[in-house]
Amino acid sequence: MDIAIITGASSGLGREYALKLAENFPEVNEVWLIARRKALLDELGERLSIPAVSVPLDLTNNEDIKALSRKLEEENPRVRVLVNCAGCGYLGNVAETDPELLGRMTDLNMRAMTLVSRAVVPYMPENSHIVNVSSIASFCPNARMTVYSSTKAYVSSFSLGLREELRPAGISVTAVCSGPMDTEFLDIGGIKGNSKMFRTLPYCDPKKVAAGSYKAAKADRAFYTPRVFFKTYRVLAKLLPSTLVVKLAKT
Repeated sequence: MDIAIITGASSGLGREYALKLAENFPEVNEVWLIARRKALLDELGERLSIPAVSVPLDLTNNEDIKALSRKLEEENPRVRVLVNCAGCGYLGNVAETDPELLGRMTDLNMRAMTLVSRAVVPYMPENSHIVNVSSIASFCPNARMTVYSSTKAYVSSFSLGLREELRPAGISVTAVCSGPMDTEFLDIGGIKGNSKMFRTLPYCDPKKVAAGSYKAAKADRAFYTPRVFFKTYRVLAKLLPSTLVVKLAKT
């Protein structure tokens, strides 16, 4: 059976990836939806045009990662699409932020993505695709979101390295570097209403980001950055001294 696996599928961008899946990858017969909130996964699954399996896991938990590995081993599917969308970000200075939140960001954004990829890749045949959700925050450290932006720099770097490793196997890897989106991510992270930068940035549409991500993956693009504003920022972040950009990018 050809399947897709989407993490962080219960809301926001992850939900849109699930909704846009069938029209972009008609060869996929089933999708595994991974997140902590089973009720939301079940509700989403009922809206999809292909069979969906709710896989309620907390990817910061080692045992839940092992449970995913066991499920893969037992069912031995062909994973045609993997979307690593699970992630979190919290606004605040490092020295003033709850250590639990700092740990959750590093565990979910980096460790979980790495281990999920490790578990899934052996089941991916030629002409399969990995989409890793990074961020424009990966272009330069963002003060007051220092840990989040650093974890997303890891996502982009990991994606580029993994892309080269998997090239001989015919598996594409695309890092999605989107700007802010009006999802619950901003509320949970304490960002909405508390950051002047986020009030001034142009926002991205999750539906368009999901559709654009899939097109970029099928075109074997290493990075996908929506909107001219953020494409320009990416270029400037490469050209200008990082000590200057970090001041301009403060959240």
